[in-house]
Amino acid sequence: MPLEPKVKRASVFFDGQNLYHAVKDAFSYTFPNFDPVKLAHGICDNKDWDVCSINFYTGVPDVTDNAFWHSFWTMKLDVLGTKGVQVFRRSLRYNNKEYTCPSGEVISIRVGNEKGIDVRLSIDAVRMARKNEYDVCVIFSQDQDLSEVADEIKNISIEQNR
Repeated sequence: MPLEPKVKRASVFFDGQNLYHAVKDAFSYTFPNFDPVKLAHGICDNKDWDVCSINFYTGVPDVTDNAFWHSFWTMKLDVLGTKGVQVFRRSLRYNNKEYTCPSGEVISIRVGNEKGIDVRLSIDAVRMARKNEYDVCVIFSQDQDLSEVADEIKNISIEQNR
């Protein structure tokens, strides 16, 4: 049976849009003013874990689709990068979605969707586990698909006798 490390190394992974929507729902925020660095350290410090990496993943609208949010996310991600956060961004993909109004009128709205964020986060978390880059993996996401990543990371730790 392997010994537990005295101080556990934690890698923290954020699904940025998922976190924003959770904060929005929980606290009625209309602006993504969260600080993933403080959040990562707050959680890990409480458990006496050493934060060894913070990884932030998000979709960003193209400047032609939404100049304000493109500029906001570009600047926020650049600042996070200066704080040592590994930032992964993808352009949002847009499609038209039809909605039926109470009056019966059908309207079409262009909606942006993230593509590949969960996959990138998953690949990185598993790769880093295989390379023994952390002892604890903290994932901020509400996506149930990532439960399979947690199972895979647990299997890796068993295979590596950790």
